[in-house]
Amino acid sequence: MKVYIGIGSNLGNRKKYIRQALEKMCELMTITRYSKPYHFPPYGFTHQPDFINMVIEGETELEPAHLLSELLNIEQNLGRQRVARWGPRVIDLDILFYGGITLFDNDGINPLIIPHPDMHKREFVLRPLADIAPDFIHPALKVTISELLDALRK
Repeated sequence: MKVYIGIGSNLGNRKKYIRQALEKMCELMTITRYSKPYHFPPYGFTHQPDFINMVIEGETELEPAHLLSELLNIEQNLGRQRVARWGPRVIDLDILFYGGITLFDNDGINPLIIPHPDMHKREFVLRPLADIAPDFIHPALKVTISELLDALRK
Protein backbone atom coordinates (compact mmCIF):
# COMPACT_ATOMS: atom_id res chain seq x y z
CA MET A 1 0.00 0.00 0.00
CA LYS A 2 1.23 3.49 -0.80
CA VAL A 3 1.69 5.62 2.32
CA TYR A 4 2.82 9.14 3.08
CA ILE A 5 4.62 9.78 6.36
CA GLY A 6 5.32 13.21 7.85
CA ILE A 7 8.62 13.58 9.68
CA GLY A 8 9.66 16.35 12.05
CA SER A 9 12.36 17.12 14.60
CA ASN A 10 13.21 20.17 16.68
CA LEU A 11 15.53 18.94 19.44
CA GLY A 12 19.19 18.00 19.42
CA ASN A 13 20.83 17.07 16.15
CA ARG A 14 17.65 17.27 14.08
CA LYS A 15 19.23 16.03 10.84
CA LYS A 16 20.72 13.02 12.63
CA TYR A 17 17.37 12.06 14.18
CA ILE A 18 15.63 12.34 10.82
CA ARG A 19 18.33 10.27 9.13
CA GLN A 20 18.07 7.59 11.83
CA ALA A 21 14.27 7.53 11.54
CA LEU A 22 14.53 7.13 7.76
CA GLU A 23 16.96 4.24 8.17
CA LYS A 24 14.55 2.49 10.56
CA MET A 25 11.55 3.17 8.31
CA CYS A 26 13.36 1.38 5.48
CA GLU A 27 12.81 -1.79 7.53
CA LEU A 28 9.03 -1.17 7.39
CA MET A 29 8.62 -0.03 3.81
CA THR A 30 10.25 0.75 0.53
CA ILE A 31 10.71 4.50 0.44
CA THR A 32 9.96 5.65 -3.09
CA ARG A 33 10.18 9.46 -2.79
CA TYR A 34 11.46 12.09 -0.38
CA SER A 35 10.59 15.75 -0.12
CA LYS A 36 13.37 18.16 0.59
CA PRO A 37 13.70 19.17 4.25
CA TYR A 38 12.09 22.45 5.29
CA HIS A 39 12.60 24.65 8.33
CA PHE A 40 9.38 25.78 10.01
CA PRO A 41 8.50 27.58 13.23
CA PRO A 42 6.72 25.45 15.83
CA TYR A 43 2.96 24.94 15.63
CA GLY A 44 0.69 25.26 18.65
CA PHE A 45 3.16 25.70 21.49
CA THR A 46 5.50 28.32 19.96
CA HIS A 47 8.12 28.71 22.72
CA GLN A 48 10.45 26.01 21.39
CA PRO A 49 13.08 25.58 18.65
CA ASP A 50 12.17 25.53 14.96
CA PHE A 51 11.46 22.22 13.25
CA ILE A 52 12.93 20.46 10.28
CA ASN A 53 10.02 18.81 8.44
CA MET A 54 9.79 16.54 5.43
CA VAL A 55 7.50 13.91 3.94
CA ILE A 56 8.26 10.53 2.42
CA GLU A 57 6.26 8.30 0.14
CA GLY A 58 6.58 4.57 0.68
CA GLU A 59 5.14 1.17 -0.12
CA THR A 60 4.33 -1.11 2.82
CA GLU A 61 2.64 -4.42 3.49
CA LEU A 62 1.85 -3.42 7.08
CA GLU A 63 -1.74 -2.74 8.08
CA PRO A 64 -2.38 0.83 9.37
CA ALA A 65 -2.44 -0.07 13.09
CA HIS A 66 0.75 -2.13 12.80
CA LEU A 67 2.47 0.66 10.86
CA LEU A 68 1.49 3.18 13.54
CA SER A 69 2.81 0.88 16.26
CA GLU A 70 6.13 0.49 14.45
CA LEU A 71 6.46 4.26 13.89
CA LEU A 72 5.80 4.88 17.58
CA ASN A 73 8.51 2.32 18.43
CA ILE A 74 10.97 4.19 16.21
CA GLU A 75 10.10 7.46 17.98
CA GLN A 76 10.57 5.86 21.39
CA ASN A 77 13.84 4.16 20.41
CA LEU A 78 15.21 7.50 19.24
CA GLY A 79 14.36 9.06 22.60
CA ARG A 80 11.04 10.80 22.04
CA GLN A 81 9.26 11.67 25.25
CA ARG A 82 5.61 12.69 25.09
CA VAL A 83 5.44 15.43 27.70
CA ALA A 84 3.16 18.11 26.23
CA ARG A 85 0.88 18.31 23.21
CA TRP A 86 2.73 20.08 20.38
CA GLY A 87 5.79 20.20 22.60
CA PRO A 88 9.41 19.81 21.50
CA ARG A 89 10.49 16.39 20.24
CA VAL A 90 13.55 14.66 18.89
CA ILE A 91 11.41 12.95 16.24
CA ASP A 92 7.79 12.91 15.16
CA LEU A 93 6.45 10.39 12.63
CA ASP A 94 2.87 10.73 11.42
CA ILE A 95 0.86 8.68 8.94
CA LEU A 96 -0.60 11.31 6.63
CA PHE A 97 -2.23 8.99 4.11
CA TYR A 98 -2.55 5.24 3.77
CA GLY A 99 -3.62 4.64 0.19
CA GLY A 100 -6.94 6.34 -0.32
CA ILE A 101 -8.60 5.12 2.85
CA THR A 102 -10.21 7.06 5.65
CA LEU A 103 -10.00 5.52 9.11
CA PHE A 104 -11.01 6.70 12.57
CA ASP A 105 -9.97 4.55 15.53
CA ASN A 106 -9.87 6.66 18.66
CA ASP A 107 -10.36 3.82 21.13
CA GLY A 108 -6.76 3.12 22.11
CA ILE A 109 -3.95 5.01 23.80
CA ASN A 110 -2.65 6.10 20.39
CA PRO A 111 -5.56 7.14 18.18
CA LEU A 112 -5.31 6.20 14.52
CA ILE A 113 -6.93 8.75 12.27
CA ILE A 114 -6.25 8.66 8.52
CA PRO A 115 -5.94 11.05 6.77
CA HIS A 116 -4.06 12.86 9.49
CA PRO A 117 -6.48 15.39 11.05
CA ASP A 118 -5.86 19.08 10.46
CA MET A 119 -2.99 18.42 8.03
CA HIS A 120 -4.83 20.61 5.55
CA LYS A 121 -4.25 23.54 7.94
CA ARG A 122 -0.50 23.00 8.33
CA GLU A 123 2.01 24.34 5.85
CA PHE A 124 4.77 22.27 7.47
CA VAL A 125 2.92 19.18 6.17
CA LEU A 126 1.49 20.47 2.90
CA ARG A 127 4.59 22.14 1.47
CA PRO A 128 6.85 19.05 1.63
CA LEU A 129 3.94 16.81 0.61
CA ALA A 130 3.37 19.00 -2.45
CA ASP A 131 7.01 18.36 -3.46
CA ILE A 132 6.32 14.66 -3.99
CA ALA A 133 2.55 14.33 -4.43
CA PRO A 134 1.04 17.61 -5.66
CA ASP A 135 -1.79 15.84 -7.49
CA PHE A 136 -2.67 13.36 -4.75
CA ILE A 137 -6.34 13.78 -3.87
CA HIS A 138 -7.16 14.02 -0.18
CA PRO A 139 -9.67 11.17 0.24
CA ALA A 140 -11.94 13.08 2.65
CA LEU A 141 -11.69 16.61 1.25
CA LYS A 142 -11.64 15.55 -2.44
CA VAL A 143 -9.07 18.16 -3.48
CA THR A 144 -5.40 17.88 -4.44
CA ILE A 145 -2.49 18.64 -2.15
CA SER A 146 -1.58 21.60 -4.39
CA GLU A 147 -5.08 22.99 -3.99
CA LEU A 148 -4.91 22.61 -0.22
CA LEU A 149 -1.56 24.39 -0.13
CA ASP A 150 -2.83 27.21 -2.36
CA ALA A 151 -5.91 27.64 -0.15
CA LEU A 152 -3.76 27.77 2.98
CA ARG A 153 -1.54 30.50 1.54
CA LYS A 154 -4.52 32.79 0.76
